[in-house]
Amino acid sequence: MENATTIALSRLVAQQHALDVTATNIANAATPGFKAQRMLFSDWLQREPRGAVPPGGQTESYATDRATYREREAGTLRQTGNPLDIALGNPEAWLTVQTKQGPRLTRAGHFELSASGTIVNENGDALLDSTGQPLRTSPSDSTLAIAGDGTLSGSNGPVGRIGTVRPDDAGKLTAEGGRHYAVNTPTQPVPGQLIQGALEDSNVQSITELNRMMTDLREFQFTTQLVQGETDRLNTAVDRILKKGV
Repeated sequence: MENATTIALSRLVAQQHALDVTATNIANAATPGFKAQRMLFSDWLQREPRGAVPPGGQTESYATDRATYREREAGTLRQTGNPLDIALGNPEAWLTVQTKQGPRLTRAGHFELSASGTIVNENGDALLDSTGQPLRTSPSDSTLAIAGDGTLSGSNGPVGRIGTVRPDDAGKLTAEGGRHYAVNTPTQPVPGQLIQGALEDSNVQSITELNRMMTDLREFQFTTQLVQGETDRLNTAVDRILKKGV
């Protein structure tokens, strides 16, 4: 296979990943706390094995998707009136929930009370307090109030304080679905600036993502046509050589 086709195929592979990332963003545009993903492209250079490029030669540059990262900007806050909906005013703060796989960070703040009085999310994962323990309320707590510092109080008095942390390196968080992130880096307690009765929407801008999808698709189609045209050219050249040989 000729180098031009190989280089174009490297771009196709990277562009396919870009389409997948953009599609994931669009699919999670309505997911509370979701952070849009972005791709980081770079060149992979292939030089002549003996060092210097010969006269008339060029260094070959292949496209590669180097990494995927998350935009850290906070989404729009939306009032819900649900006393157990929690939004974080600090864009660097995260809540912690206990999942079956272990503690996970999240900014999706929709919670409710389980039958045992534990504060849980839609998956039944318990919200953890500042000591890493599940927050549990008393059956007699008819009303719940959440202060800005995370203190949770019921009609019988304080229940506990909701834990809010900041990862030392947010780039090392691994997304699990649209709401949870595996903690692959140390975390530090930080003020969360909690807002009761509100949710943080996804920071995905739907119109922007649709435009990005159209651009990615056009680039993918253009590269596909380039590969097909180059393949046709090579096939034609081979046919002519064979006919002359006959």
